[in-house]
Amino acid sequence: MATVRNLKIKTSTCKRWRKELILMTSSENVLAESRMMTPDCRKRLEAALADLKGNLAELEEVNQEGPEIEDACSSIMEVENLYQTI
Repeated sequence: MATVRNLKIKTSTCKRWRKELILMTSSENVLAESRMMTPDCRKRLEAALADLKGNLAELEEVNQEGPEIEDACSSIMEVENLYQTI
């Protein structure tokens, strides 16, 4: 038997599932966009890594030292480790 209480429950259920579907659809769109951007991001990271290695090599030739050198070496290792796990 239909009651106002059941009607409220069914209405709330529909609203909740509608909201869930909207959220899932938007998440899928974001994921698809991220997948399309991944190759460009990787290409830019590879170029930045090459530039960083070049600059680091130049500074190491003149025996430059400091926290910036250590930070650069650490960043290079992190990127190279990332490439190994992907």
